Amino acid sequence: MQQENPVEPSPTPEAVPAARPTPPSGILLVDKPLGITSHDVVRVVRRTAGTRKVGHAGTLDPLATGLMLLGVESSTRLLTYLVGLDKEYTATIRLGRSTTTDDAEGESTGGADASKLDAAAVDAAIAALTGVIRQRPSDYSAIKVQGRRAYDLARQGEKVELAEREVTVATFEVVGRRVEGEHLDLDVRVEVSSGTYVRALARDLGSALRVGGHLTALRRTRVGPFGLDEAAAPDERVLEGMRTPAEVATSLFPSVRLDHEQLTELVHGRRPALVAADDDLADTEIVAALTPDDRLAGLVALRRGVARVLINFPTAEVLA
Repeated sequence: MQQENPVEPSPTPEAVPAARPTPPSGILLVDKPLGITSHDVVRVVRRTAGTRKVGHAGTLDPLATGLMLLGVESSTRLLTYLVGLDKEYTATIRLGRSTTTDDAEGESTGGADASKLDAAAVDAAIAALTGVIRQRPSDYSAIKVQGRRAYDLARQGEKVELAEREVTVATFEVVGRRVEGEHLDLDVRVEVSSGTYVRALARDLGSALRVGGHLTALRRTRVGPFGLDEAAAPDERVLEGMRTPAEVATSLFPSVRLDHEQLTELVHGRRPALVAADDDLADTEIVAALTPDDRLAGLVALRRGVARVLINFPTAEVLA
């Protein structure tokens, strides 16, 4: 009898790595701790989210703490609209000493006894720094001068000439006062427009009182409608509090819900009519355009009710 050839066993296929899930898209409210950089915070979020597509809506100095807004994946497109929001801080200003950086990291540049400053004189100087004012940013700021950061130039001993800018200090109030030797420490709360330097407020207050001043503590407590009480620590659980793009956009701008036909037109680059020409939103600079199931399709400008796209979200997310 002819022996059948034995059947060779099929080779075991190599394990195919599972496709990595797409990281979620959204905005994170993060409470930056003392001593680490803002880039450290971004690094943690990148590792936790499993993506390099993470951006921020404004940094904090290493000695500052508090609220940072971070965008993940497609929600980085919203960061442009978060950068310019007004901000609130709590801070401690030390009167009696000036520094090169206008904060506690810098070298002393002199000062005078501030322990006996009259409270009324301090309040009057603060009042003069409240409202719409002209402010010269700190020489050690991140502002670019001919393509280079001002703080890099200053650290190399180069003279930095930063122009004054108009800023708004909506609130500048003292919530505590302490005498420390020849220094007067003021705990303050400030609400300011984007681009305002609290370090510069400390510097200018000390200058107005002729004793010198600098910042010793800074904590950002609010950015626009987003508060520090809603923020999470930058750790492995930071993604748990992620805000959806729609949540963020509708907290900042009026919204309109699209039907399927309008959504399709918008996604394909057309200019659909979203509201009637006599609607209250007919002429609005920024409107959040929502899908029929309330996801964010994009931000649009309305002119006589017709949409012009400002930013679109990826088609795969919008039409999923």
